[in-house]
Amino acid sequence: MPTTVKAAPHIVRDAQGVAWVDDTNVKVVELAQDHLAYGWSAEAIHEQFPHLSLAQIHAALAFFYDHATDFEQEMLRRESEVASWKVELGESALQRRLRRLKSSG
Repeated sequence: MPTTVKAAPHIVRDAQGVAWVDDTNVKVVELAQDHLAYGWSAEAIHEQFPHLSLAQIHAALAFFYDHATDFEQEMLRRESEVASWKVELGESALQRRLRRLKSSG
C-alpha cells in the first residue's frame, strides 16, 4: 500500500483518501458493506475475516458510522460503476448458458 496517514486507531487513509484497516489489505468500505448487506455483527465479520482483530473490526465500523455520508456516497458510486460495466460488457457466456438452461427446464 502506498503512503498512508493514520486516520483513527486501526484505520489509515492512502494517498487517494481510501480508508483501510491498518496492516491489512481490507478497506473499511468493504467491511461496512458486509455489515449493512448481511446484517453481520463485528463477531460475524470476524468469522469471515479471522485475520482481523475484533478491535480492528470495531474501529472500522466506528469509522464508517463517523463518516457514514461519505461512505454511502462511495457505495452508490461503486454501485453505479458496476451497473455501467454490466451495460458496457453485456451478458457473459455463463449468464447466457444459465438463462438457456433455466428456460429449457
